[in-house]
Amino acid sequence: MKRRQFALTAACLPTLLALPALAQSGKGYLELKRPAPIDAPAGQIEVIEFFSYGCSHCMNFEPIFENWKKNAPKDVAVHRAHISFQSSFEPLQRIYYALEALDKIDAVHGKVFDALQTQRKRLDTLDVLLPWIAEQGLDRAKFEQAYKSFGVSNKMRRAVQLQEAYAVEGTPALGIAGRFYTDGSMAGGFERMLKIADDLIAQSRKG
Repeated sequence: MKRRQFALTAACLPTLLALPALAQSGKGYLELKRPAPIDAPAGQIEVIEFFSYGCSHCMNFEPIFENWKKNAPKDVAVHRAHISFQSSFEPLQRIYYALEALDKIDAVHGKVFDALQTQRKRLDTLDVLLPWIAEQGLDRAKFEQAYKSFGVSNKMRRAVQLQEAYAVEGTPALGIAGRFYTDGSMAGGFERMLKIADDLIAQSRKG
């Protein structure tokens, strides 16, 4: 499925679909023609996970990625960017960045995937989302304030800027050091994608 054809509940490229030119190269990754913006501090190698709460592959990748993230070297700055290929993605983007603003990603991130993907809750509507947020033990008013805030809107715009800079075609995907891009279909699986990321991090250390 191409990026502009993504549906809210299937917002990811199937793992067996590969970009032909990249599949022939055998590398499993793409080197960007122009460097992408980097938000990591100087001396840190930035790795961005591009994902969507509406993507079932992202939900499956999450525990694998989280384990990799916990064991990442100290000079690797790992971030997430919730993609938005069309306007229907924006409510899910807002959920992620509101949780980030409230420092509740660790507590609620996995629960959002489960509610959307397994329980089929329409968290893209506030009438469903806000009561659900309260059920998770969060302050409903504070969450709604963050959800509608200018700061969250800025984070969403930054995510789209990064998504475009890395030419993200599907999720889950990784951007590495502002220079490299890979995803599950390109790499040939989640574990292979992370192995490629490790290799590119080592390559980036060498300049």
